[in-house]
Amino acid sequence: MQFTDDQVHRYARQIVLREIGGKGQARLLGARVLCVGAGGLGCPAAIYLAAAGVGTLGVVDDDRVDLSNLQRQILHRTQDVNQLKVDSVRNAVEAINPDVTVVPHAERLASENVERILRDYDVILDCTDNFATRYQIADACYYLKKPLVTGAVFQFEGQVTTILPGAENPCYRCLYPEPPPAGSVPSCAEGGVLGAVVGAVGSLQATEALKILLGIGTVGVGVLLLLNALTGEWQSVSYRQSTTCALCRLPTGYGVKPKDGRAKEGGSK
Repeated sequence: MQFTDDQVHRYARQIVLREIGGKGQARLLGARVLCVGAGGLGCPAAIYLAAAGVGTLGVVDDDRVDLSNLQRQILHRTQDVNQLKVDSVRNAVEAINPDVTVVPHAERLASENVERILRDYDVILDCTDNFATRYQIADACYYLKKPLVTGAVFQFEGQVTTILPGAENPCYRCLYPEPPPAGSVPSCAEGGVLGAVVGAVGSLQATEALKILLGIGTVGVGVLLLLNALTGEWQSVSYRQSTTCALCRLPTGYGVKPKDGRAKEGGSK
């Protein structure tokens, strides 16, 4: 594609990178990434993807901006309180990069809409804060064969891993076979969270997505990256495809949805 003078200037620091160049930048401008969640993780992920020139950025969230969000959800401003988060993100992205088209999905992800929403995107980022939605996203990405970058934060700790399609690659349920019992893990509202930690994790999610889109570097497949911000330590934990996984070891085979449309629960920890 032919870049405008403004685009050459805007993306100069990326185009000069040997691993990206003009072809890579063109690929980003034609890419479609979905951020599920426009909160603490979704905000830094979305803005770095937009700044990098990802051409289409979908954002899923049915919530409105609350004053308590502003401590960590960096795209929302005081004047955005009570506004839909997807609209606030769209305004912020359009202000930083007019090359990016933001597609707002002001709805809660559910079994009725998850495949419709995820289907048209190249990479999915799980930036949510509840287990039910995490598993719904992960299962849908498995069946749709979509790359998934999932992140989570609690208090001073964060984690990121990447799930890629492929019969030999571990899925999300290989790592976490099933959600914890309801109420056993406190929410951020109950336990608290340091805003800068979600910034670090969301930025890492964006980095993983960009590497996938560009086909460069090594993405974190089978690797759970853990951050302890209090000690300043990053830890890498490897995991493999589970022989007892309730999803990718289904007898129906990889990428074939069971007749009832749901993954069976189970598996060993």
